[in-house]
Amino acid sequence: MIAALPEFRTGYPRSAPALRWGVLAPGNIATVFVMALQRHTSQHVVAVGSRSLERGTDFAERFGIPRVHVGYEDLVADPDVDVVYIASRQADHLEHGLLAIAAGKPVLIEKPFAVSSAQAATLAAAASERGVFAMEAMWTRYLPQTDILRQLLDAGALGEITGLAADHGQRMPSDSWLWSTNPGGGALLDLGIYPYSFASMVLGTPRSIAVTGSFAESGVDRQSTAVLGYDGGAEAVLSTTLAGRTPTRASITGSGGLLELDGPFFVPTRLTFSPPDFGAEGLSWSDDGEIPGHEGLCYQAAALARYVHDGLIESPVHPLHETIAVLATIDAVRERLADHD
Repeated sequence: MIAALPEFRTGYPRSAPALRWGVLAPGNIATVFVMALQRHTSQHVVAVGSRSLERGTDFAERFGIPRVHVGYEDLVADPDVDVVYIASRQADHLEHGLLAIAAGKPVLIEKPFAVSSAQAATLAAAASERGVFAMEAMWTRYLPQTDILRQLLDAGALGEITGLAADHGQRMPSDSWLWSTNPGGGALLDLGIYPYSFASMVLGTPRSIAVTGSFAESGVDRQSTAVLGYDGGAEAVLSTTLAGRTPTRASITGSGGLLELDGPFFVPTRLTFSPPDFGAEGLSWSDDGEIPGHEGLCYQAAALARYVHDGLIESPVHPLHETIAVLATIDAVRERLADHD
């Protein structure tokens, strides 16, 4: 058993080099993102692009953003914009990501990066060819608890990993676009992306997939539970649903101990590492800082700013080949779910 949990290494968001950000599509997630940046970082949001002048102006006035572009082409062409944050609907991520990349702008694309692994590969190839930084906004990868978890894994503190479990379910209202057949609808891409990305970070790409679940009347995946098998014998049980609230917890079981993340596991939360003996007392770390809940989105922005400042074109803790692999797993889960149904 380790004597103490490691410290968070990356540093807090305000210490990251300041970039000038342009926000593409001022919707709900963009609102939370900009609020987090302005409260907790040195980043500057200098422009917003919207299809609607009224909507863009309202957003700009709310956050003191100096420029509004009607249409996205002008936003990505703005010489005062260093990096573009894409907060449009999932089905539009490919088009808007390619637009920013073609303009030579580093880009942070909301999760999921695209609605399929093929689309994600297209974005990654375009960024590589252009030499432009591109990153999926899987913000959980950049939270303090994830860095502590990663250090425990690197040190082998959990021993041989045998199991992982993670879930994310919410009861979505009947008028939510997630129930629609619009590409990107369903539980897997919007909610399930968190458990699947977590499993990928810990165990990599699965060698086998077994799925049960159901579809909504609209045809999108309503809920599912997948058991993923990995080389070496480890298994991950991942669940997601649009039909009800779930604990949203995550855990990793190994020969050297049990690691648990309190729910919701994808926001700043509490981590506990316990010895393998049943009932033995463990060590806990809790994120009790000044960055609660979804304000933790600021950590990914700070990470991107550091990476771009250092001349990188991918995130070292979440490279694009892994983004593509996670979406390939979700593609396969949806196919098996359709066969099961």
